[in-house]
Amino acid sequence: MLELQRKSYIIEAELIGTTEIPPLTETFEQLQNCGETFIGYYIDNKLAGAVSYKREAGTLDIHRVMVHPDFFRRGIAAKLIKHIEAHEKNTSKTIVSTGAANLPAVRLYEKLGFHRTEDAIVGNGIVIANFIKRNDIS
Repeated sequence: MLELQRKSYIIEAELIGTTEIPPLTETFEQLQNCGETFIGYYIDNKLAGAVSYKREAGTLDIHRVMVHPDFFRRGIAAKLIKHIEAHEKNTSKTIVSTGAANLPAVRLYEKLGFHRTEDAIVGNGIVIANFIKRNDIS
C-alpha cells in the first residue's frame, strides 16, 4: 500500500508543484496506524488502486484516492469511490479533498457529483480544493 501511495502521490506532487505533502513522507507505521479503512482494486494480482476513508457521525470522509500510474485512465478511482458510497449506507454526506492544481482529480470529483466548497491553504501555500456530496439517506 505504501509503495502504491508514493507512486500515486508523486504525480499529484508534480501537478501541485511541491513534494512536501504528507502521503510522500508518511512511514509504514504511520500508514498502518492511520485508522482509515482501505479498499484495494487489483488487476492481474497487482494492486492497481486503493481508496481509504473514515466514517464519522454520518459523514463518509474519503482520505486517500490512489491509482498506480501504470493503470491511469481506466476508471479505477471512480469505481473505488462508487464502491464505498454504495457500501457505506446511511451517511448524510461524503467529503473529499485534493490539491486544487490536481485538475484530473478535481474533474473526477465533479463528474461524480461532488460540489466544490471553500478552498483551504495549508503548509507552504498549497491550495486544497474541498468537495462535498449530499447523500440521500431515505
